[in-house]
Amino acid sequence: MKYEIVELTSKKIVGLSTKTTNEGGASGAVIGAMWGQFIGQEIYEQIKNKANGGAIGLYTDYEGDATQPYRFMCCAEVTDYDNPDLEQGEIPKGTYAKFTVKGHMVDAVMAAWTAIWSMPLKRTYDCDFEYYHNDSPDMNQQTIDIYVSVAIDR
Repeated sequence: MKYEIVELTSKKIVGLSTKTTNEGGASGAVIGAMWGQFIGQEIYEQIKNKANGGAIGLYTDYEGDATQPYRFMCCAEVTDYDNPDLEQGEIPKGTYAKFTVKGHMVDAVMAAWTAIWSMPLKRTYDCDFEYYHNDSPDMNQQTIDIYVSVAIDR
């Protein structure tokens, strides 16, 4: 699976979060329910000061590697935190491996993560996220960028 190394500046985000784990496949149900709440309760539409038209699935606060508990957040990048009813956070500046996939919003992302988990990346487990471009009304034709925090030897 191809990727490029990118340097990102920090980004302000707001949304909803929960703690989960990949153990026993638990994260699929937890993350699916979180997206269901985020979309079903129109949280995304209520977010003020969105920086762009995309949505973000954020993985942070890892207690180790991908096999350990972590925090997942459905969110959007904002220019200002003026959303008092939502959690706020930050995507930290840093070095990321950027993967771009196109396809079904769930299936393409799961296939990409399955491939990423088996790659010899030097992951830092600081912050990983999916950026959903929302560039098509067809759920099967979405563009999604997956950013994985990595350490690069220089």
